[in-house]
Amino acid sequence: MMKKKKKELEELEQKLLELAAQNKDLKYELDSYKWQMEEISRQEEEIRQLHQNTRKLKHDMRNHLMVMVSYMNSGDYENARKYVSEILDKLNAVRSYVETGNPLLNHILNDKLEICRQEEIDVKADIGKAAFEKMKGIDFSAVFSNAFDNAIEAARKENRKEIVISVYEKKGYDVISVKNRISKSVLDVNPELRSTKNIGGGRAGLDDDTAADGEKHGFGVSQIKEIVESYGGLTDFYEEDGFFIVNMFVPK
Repeated sequence: MMKKKKKELEELEQKLLELAAQNKDLKYELDSYKWQMEEISRQEEEIRQLHQNTRKLKHDMRNHLMVMVSYMNSGDYENARKYVSEILDKLNAVRSYVETGNPLLNHILNDKLEICRQEEIDVKADIGKAAFEKMKGIDFSAVFSNAFDNAIEAARKENRKEIVISVYEKKGYDVISVKNRISKSVLDVNPELRSTKNIGGGRAGLDDDTAADGEKHGFGVSQIKEIVESYGGLTDFYEEDGFFIVNMFVPK
């Protein structure tokens, strides 16, 4: 009788553990969906604001043209030139919106592009067909945002500020590639991309600039690797042609 009761108790405990695990997974799924809905809502607000700014710009353009015609008719070419220059400055300041077909990618990409625009970082983006359907939205955001943030942080220190973003499919993988130009090797001094800060505030035998570069490129690397590998994917960090490159391969 005791053995039977003990076995029943063990089976009950096992079922409770399984239910707890399922509950944890379901909560994670729910949080992920809620987060994605919030991201989509923010994106819709961004698009609405952009459309509103575009309509206002079109309305103002008629008045601008009338002012320029007035300057030209009166022979005041200097003020006409200055006025055109001011209008061009305003047009350049208007934020454009990149549409990729992936709402979450849209939000992250446009948010980071705006930061780069404000900080005069040149960005080249080649967004191909890659759905990342296997990844939860919160995980996709973490790896893409971390890699892009690392590139932005590194670009801030360079005279030539340049980032190249590629998203595409290749041989059964969805791929994210983030490249930022570097003036000196990061991997030579920090091959594992670990933070070089000591608890006491010292630097592990590196000069300040080199140590800072290592920290910027190392930020979030462990999280990127952990998330990508949890989906059976691969990460690759290397340097080529004056760029530091992060490639993330996620099975389709």
